[in-house]
Amino acid sequence: MKLVLAFDVGTSGCKAALVNEEGKLQGTAFEPYPTHYPRPLWAEQNPEDWWQAVCTTTRRLLDQQQVPPSHIAGIAFSTQMVNLLPVDREGNPLRPCISWLDGRAEEEAQQVMRKVGGRVIFAALVGVAITGKDVLPKYLWLKKNEPQIYQQAAALMDCSGYLLARATGRLVAEWTVSSVTGVFNLKTKTWDTTLIRFLGLDTGKFPELVLPFEQVGGLTRRAAQELGLLEGTPVFGGAGDAMTAAVGSGAVGEGEGHLCLGTSGFVGIVTSRRVVGKRGIPTIQSADPSKLLLIAETETAGACLKWAAREFFQREPDAEIFIRMDQEVNRIEAGSARLIFTPWMYGERTPIADERLRAAFINLGANHSYAHMLRAVYEGVGYNMRWIVENIEELYGFKPDPLRTMGGGAKGLPWVQIVADITGRTLECVAEPQQTTALGAAYLAMVGLKWLPSIEAVKKLVQVTHTVRPQEATRAIYDELFAVFKQIYPQLKGIYHRLNYH
Repeated sequence: MKLVLAFDVGTSGCKAALVNEEGKLQGTAFEPYPTHYPRPLWAEQNPEDWWQAVCTTTRRLLDQQQVPPSHIAGIAFSTQMVNLLPVDREGNPLRPCISWLDGRAEEEAQQVMRKVGGRVIFAALVGVAITGKDVLPKYLWLKKNEPQIYQQAAALMDCSGYLLARATGRLVAEWTVSSVTGVFNLKTKTWDTTLIRFLGLDTGKFPELVLPFEQVGGLTRRAAQELGLLEGTPVFGGAGDAMTAAVGSGAVGEGEGHLCLGTSGFVGIVTSRRVVGKRGIPTIQSADPSKLLLIAETETAGACLKWAAREFFQREPDAEIFIRMDQEVNRIEAGSARLIFTPWMYGERTPIADERLRAAFINLGANHSYAHMLRAVYEGVGYNMRWIVENIEELYGFKPDPLRTMGGGAKGLPWVQIVADITGRTLECVAEPQQTTALGAAYLAMVGLKWLPSIEAVKKLVQVTHTVRPQEATRAIYDELFAVFKQIYPQLKGIYHRLNYH
């Protein structure tokens, strides 16, 4: 039996998945790793942690499933995006990776926008204002603050590029993850060398581009030994996590959408239309070369629930705690007795681009219990998602209904029901909600191996296990509280900026 080995290398850890020729999941493994916060607004990861997690999960999975290395027909990675890692000619990291969570480059973001006439004009031209969390300002931060490392760097990579280099020995950049850098031309599918030079960056530090289903190379002898696989095993380009989520959800047709309730959350729409980003919703390259992905990301979704689990129950979140949380939430009426939570734990990207934002409980009173606070956290993410969905409809005319739903949060029926009720959309939960991105990467490898004729052929592989429809009974209270939710940011923006100016 031939199998594909796919990895979802995310923020909290690495998921490995074995997938057979029919697209069925044969086994999974997970290995966590930390994120480091050396200074306010800074967030970094050690790239070696990613690779060791890939190696650990590979060996564990092959051992558990009793799969010989010769059965692995191909490998692909799904990776976190919007991060920066300078590497030397051998692909060795020159510093820790600057994470997508990192907001240190705000000054550089303002500098870029000033070069083209300011924030308003920049947003009108590009479709979205940038913040210190975006990759482009991070390039400039590195050049200004760590000039020796910048000069040493043979390539300005990210999580995807590092793993492909570690596996194959080649320095390449995959299309989809490159499209979030700000210097990838979505029309020509090439690096925008004019813009790169205009910003004072070196075009030579941006490596050769590869497609998601393109074979980058074979495993090197060293990589094969570390992974416990055969030298020369084909390695495919893979894609960023948002793009593999779209593929893994099966929502790959024109105008189809998916909603992810992971550590972060996002709504994505696949389209062949040449849409331009607006109001913090960028358009990036889809895993399908002929389509774009319109994506709106909220920085913390499941992360809010994990925070509540950890702080309210004084222990690390696990399945038992989340079951208990769901039970507590179910006994509280919709609207949490008019208590509102804003889910901006680490700043926000969409529907409001502002890294100085933070979470808050609004209207907390003596009548509220911790169970009200728990439900308010669930609902707060729902309000944010509704704001995103309404922006997509207003700006682009897309109204995908149903939305394919995945991520760890899709396992909790109360939360999915709350999001359905607040957004007014039907949510279709896929069979493997926590493995969707890894499965998406596996499907890309299957296209590369010619097991599938196209990315659109993935649709027939994805099963929906249950459908959650919005309840009419909750509409009035959620409409009222959502209207209040949208007023919170303009009312408190000044306070957040005073408190979080570092």
